[in-house]
Amino acid sequence: MSSQSEATALRAGAVVAALTGLSVAGPMLGLPASWLALISAGGLAALTLDAASFSGMGGHILAEALPGGQQRLWRIAAHEAGHVLMAQAETIPVSQVLVGSLACVRAGLTSRGATAFSVPDHAKLPLEELRRWSRVLQAGMVAEELLLGEAWGGRDDRHLLGRLWGLSGHDVDTARREQRLARREVTRRLRSDPDALKQQARQLLDQAPRLFRGGAS
Repeated sequence: MSSQSEATALRAGAVVAALTGLSVAGPMLGLPASWLALISAGGLAALTLDAASFSGMGGHILAEALPGGQQRLWRIAAHEAGHVLMAQAETIPVSQVLVGSLACVRAGLTSRGATAFSVPDHAKLPLEELRRWSRVLQAGMVAEELLLGEAWGGRDDRHLLGRLWGLSGHDVDTARREQRLARREVTRRLRSDPDALKQQARQLLDQAPRLFRGGAS
C-alpha cells in the first residue's frame, strides 16, 4: 500500500471512529438524534467527496488555501526548484513541474509536488549516469535544507534513487559512497548561487494554483 493510500485509510478510519464515538456520547451530552444523524451524514459525505473529487488530497488542498498555506507551498516550491536547477545543469529535460496538492490532483497525481523527467528504464546505467541522477534526485532535499534549514520531502526521490542503484549491480558501499559524494556536490553548486535557487522557487510558487485563488493549471 502506498503512503497516500495509507493516509486515506487512516482518515477514513478516524472519521468512522469519531462518528461512532459521537453516536455513543451524543445522547449523554443531550444532543438530539436529528443532529447526530446530520453530523454523521455530513462527515461521510465530505469523506466521499474528498475521495471522489480530490483523490483523498482534499485536506492538503484546503490547508494550502488557508492562512499559513503559503509556507507549505514555499517548502514544496523550494524542493522542486532544486530538481529543476540541477536537471538544467545536468542537461536532463524537465517535462513538467507541479507545486501543491491542487496542481498534482489536476494532473492525476496523489502528491504535493512533482518534477517530471524521463528516468532511464533499462536495468544497468553507466556509473557516470548514476552519478548524474544521484545529483538530480537529491537536489530537492538539498534545496529544502539550504532555504528552510531541513528537508521534509524526498521520500519518493530516495526510493527511485535506491532502485536505480539496486539495478546497477554495484555493491551497497559503492552506492552509498557515490550518493554522499553527489549530495556534497549538489550542496556546493546550489550554495554557490542562492539567488538563482530562491528566484526559481519564487517563480514556481507564483505559478502554483490554490483553492479559491487563480494560478497555473
